[in-house]
Amino acid sequence: MSVSEHYRQAWESYWREISDAPGEAIWDADPSLSAAPHLDLLAPHADTSLPIADLGCGNGTQTRYLAARFRQAVGVDLSQAAVEHARRADPAGAAEYRRLSLTDAAAVADLARRLGDANVYMRAVLHQSDAADRRPVAEAVATLLGRRGRGFVVELTARSKAVLGELAAGPGGPPPKLRRVLDHGLRPADAADKEVPEALAEAGLEILADGPTALAQTEQWPDGSRVELPAHWFVVSRA
Repeated sequence: MSVSEHYRQAWESYWREISDAPGEAIWDADPSLSAAPHLDLLAPHADTSLPIADLGCGNGTQTRYLAARFRQAVGVDLSQAAVEHARRADPAGAAEYRRLSLTDAAAVADLARRLGDANVYMRAVLHQSDAADRRPVAEAVATLLGRRGRGFVVELTARSKAVLGELAAGPGGPPPKLRRVLDHGLRPADAADKEVPEALAEAGLEILADGPTALAQTEQWPDGSRVELPAHWFVVSRA
């Protein structure tokens, strides 16, 4: 697989060092600000009787929300430490969580066989993946969708990098949650805007709907307002 050991270890070290407290990760916004409005955009296109796969689920905050609205929800993440966070946060087992690299085509195909056609939710994964991995990640979405599934993909735009730069340039330097991301060598908003739709198209996906949005963060500006990062959403199906 093409995911570098360095990249995998960066995510492992990040999730090992973070607590289980909600909102500790800068992107761990409440589902009312994330998955809920995203499902409103996906629902007109999707068969909600199908299962849903949350790709890059992290600590499972959004996965648990999805599990209450689909007959089955599975969260997958590259980091085993993230999966363990998700399982601890879901003692009732509302969803299933497993470690999976989206660039491992055989493992993705195995999950697709087990789920059958599925809907996909993928929030802010392509933009921080290694450049060579963006098409394989998009191909994982296509594999999991099958014929009937629909996917919701939302990614940071290049303007997010400027917003994060402004946040990091405050008098005290980057606030704690952003500093943690930077200290672990993670790369927010690393993809050019054109790369996301190109990767989707190259993976055999058709864009059914799309539009601008913003991804709510759990960090705040000095005036107490919530940090929101410019993003773009896509509803996709197999072409």
